[in-house]
Amino acid sequence: MAAMDQRKAGFGLPPSVWRPISNVLAALMTLTAIGWALSVNRYFGLGLYPQQFFAAMLVFVLPIAYLTLPARQGATRETVPLYDVALGLLSMAAFAFIAVGYPDLVLMIFSRPLEVWLPGLIAIALTLEALRRATGWALVIIIAVFILYALFGDIFPGRLQGRPQNWQLLSGYMAFDSNGILGLPMSIASTVVVAFILFGVLLNLTGGSHFFTDAAIIGMGRYRGGSMKIAVLASGLFGSISGSAVANVVGTGVVTIPMIKRDGYPGHKAAAIEAVASTGGQLMPPVMGASAFLMAEFLAVPYSSIVLAALVPAILYYIALFIQADLEAAKLGIRAIPKEDIPDRRKVLVGVHFVLAFAVLIYLLFWQRYQPERAALWSAVVLIATSLAIGYDGVRPSVRTVFSALSRTGHGVVEILLISAASGIVIGVLNVTGLSFNLTYALVQIGGGSAVILLALSAIVCIVLGMGLPTLGVYVLLAALVAPALIQVGIEPIAAHLYVLYFGMMSMITPPIALAAFAAASIAKSPSMATGWAAMRFGWSAYVIPVLFVFSPTLILIGAPLEIAIALITAIVGVWLVSSALAGYFSQRLSRGKRWLFATFGLLALVPAGMFEGAIYSDAIGVLGGIVLMGAELRRGRATAEAQV
Repeated sequence: MAAMDQRKAGFGLPPSVWRPISNVLAALMTLTAIGWALSVNRYFGLGLYPQQFFAAMLVFVLPIAYLTLPARQGATRETVPLYDVALGLLSMAAFAFIAVGYPDLVLMIFSRPLEVWLPGLIAIALTLEALRRATGWALVIIIAVFILYALFGDIFPGRLQGRPQNWQLLSGYMAFDSNGILGLPMSIASTVVVAFILFGVLLNLTGGSHFFTDAAIIGMGRYRGGSMKIAVLASGLFGSISGSAVANVVGTGVVTIPMIKRDGYPGHKAAAIEAVASTGGQLMPPVMGASAFLMAEFLAVPYSSIVLAALVPAILYYIALFIQADLEAAKLGIRAIPKEDIPDRRKVLVGVHFVLAFAVLIYLLFWQRYQPERAALWSAVVLIATSLAIGYDGVRPSVRTVFSALSRTGHGVVEILLISAASGIVIGVLNVTGLSFNLTYALVQIGGGSAVILLALSAIVCIVLGMGLPTLGVYVLLAALVAPALIQVGIEPIAAHLYVLYFGMMSMITPPIALAAFAAASIAKSPSMATGWAAMRFGWSAYVIPVLFVFSPTLILIGAPLEIAIALITAIVGVWLVSSALAGYFSQRLSRGKRWLFATFGLLALVPAGMFEGAIYSDAIGVLGGIVLMGAELRRGRATAEAQV
């Protein structure tokens, strides 16, 4: 019987062998990242190029990918076939060779020796195959198109024509140059992302995620539609750290979606609001799914500038979502969570020590100007110390549990590191072929120099390119391909980058390929497309707000304080009015005509006063008209309630 089971499982490494190996590799990868962040190599007098460190990280990443990810997506993995073992060892050898020989070999790229182009070719091929296993075909196909362009650029017409590159030169360039695999995306992912994922893993293992969910229940459970509001708060918080909208949906949605459905919400709406809340986490400071750190590098501005610029649009996004959750609850007659389901305040109060770790993080980032990865590591130390001393819900994590966070972090960043390495290939092609300039020129020409046409075209490109891609991959592609064209027509650089990030992220909730919405639908067991359309309605503000801050940077805190304050207040009024129109409810159900009035006044109020000449008047009409309309509806609601009594 044992022999039969072994034959059925196939010949290769059993779980008892490959799982411990992958865990050790994952822990070593996390320790390597921590060591680099703390400059441990300098204490030993070991001078290393950053690219050697990036290659060392990939020495661990690719073998983990080949051990844990089956060749066929969706398949379960028990025994690891020998061909995957061979691919893992080959990838490890290739990147180890690159890491060790980098100082000498990087100088030989253009002479194209065998010891440069062969490991480069192996590294590219195995990185793309590992990426396919981790994320599917979409990003791999895009990168393959870029590689083909680099090789055969002379056959493209017009402004897109490029000079063809020698394949040996291209292989060496992508593997060794700082504009290739070992470039900027790997720099951010290998340091900042690893540190913040470690912080998030520790938060989960020590009970921090449980604490924040309990705190959200206490804060919102007493109000109508409390379950939806809990989902908005919890998913917004953890989505900022997770680095993936889909991962956030899966991580928090398994708790929030059943809770929302139990309260009486339709399944597709429960899934939709979770998908929108999770996607918004990637737009919410301070972490923004690690995109903020990469944006700061691209724009060569302080990280704090990105966070401040992203703050108001993200707040408006969640205000719109929160209002719609409340109005949906009122429309459906959904009441507060039963008292017996609300945690005891005294028990939850014990977990306030988790807030200290976040306070330390913000203090180190914004006041002490620490590097993000160092700030995250010190915050993790504080989190471990307070958790071991105090614990939560009567449970304190063991030292062994804390150490297991190293391997969990390593496994958690494999996909992001693969995306970052592969994204470096796109940046490399753009640099080596001049395609970046050609694409910018072509987009500006198609837009006819008109910012409005170019913004509309860019939004479509962003949503299409973003379909099926994780957050970091979406942003890297769009920052390289679309943002330069927007800057070329005079749009503020930080506004251009936030614009492409917003529309790239909206692909997660925009049918036909809305990955976050579809992941939530699978948990809720609701129709995928119905969930996608509902998610678009809940997330409407993210399609409007980027257009507004592009034309009026007051919404990204650029301008006089009074102008910024007025823009924020009028935007909140506008968001409230439009959200009411979409929900079809204010103090009671709205007729179709009233919904159109709410939407019209809301959009007028959303337009910042400095957006165009005379915008101050449309802004005033929207705000004053909206206030009058809301007042009339409140009076009508009271009269109806009194008549029913």
